[in-house]
Amino acid sequence: MTIAVVMDSACLIGLERLQCLDLLSSLFDPVYVPPEVAREFGTVLPWFSVRAPSDKAALDALNMLVDAGEAEAIALARELAIKVVLDDRKARAVGARMGLSVLGTLGILIQAKRAGLVAAIRPLLERLEALGFHMSGSLKEEALRLADE
Repeated sequence: MTIAVVMDSACLIGLERLQCLDLLSSLFDPVYVPPEVAREFGTVLPWFSVRAPSDKAALDALNMLVDAGEAEAIALARELAIKVVLDDRKARAVGARMGLSVLGTLGILIQAKRAGLVAAIRPLLERLEALGFHMSGSLKEEALRLADE
């Protein structure tokens, strides 16, 4: 069974810096990337499915709450009724209030560990922190617990 997701740029950037972008194509299909997210990320990989949300009213409302990439990601995930990948706390809350299943970079790393795609997430979390990715100590500990580390 394949799982479709809509990506925001923060996760794409984090995974790129970890040199782990390939985890996305191993875990998800299709990987939707809204145009604004593609612009923010700076490149379109061959396995990205670039797609714009069609509900302009929802997009306008979301643009008042979150940044443009997050707004497009949330709107598209809502239209397609699929999971959205967001790391920003406010954007995650907006997506959840809209009834979306929300996943973040740490959740992707946990899934990758469970799927045997990475041996351990602890070194990846430490590298993310060194790169300036913000996570609370409790979030890090919960991720490690969920990854059985």
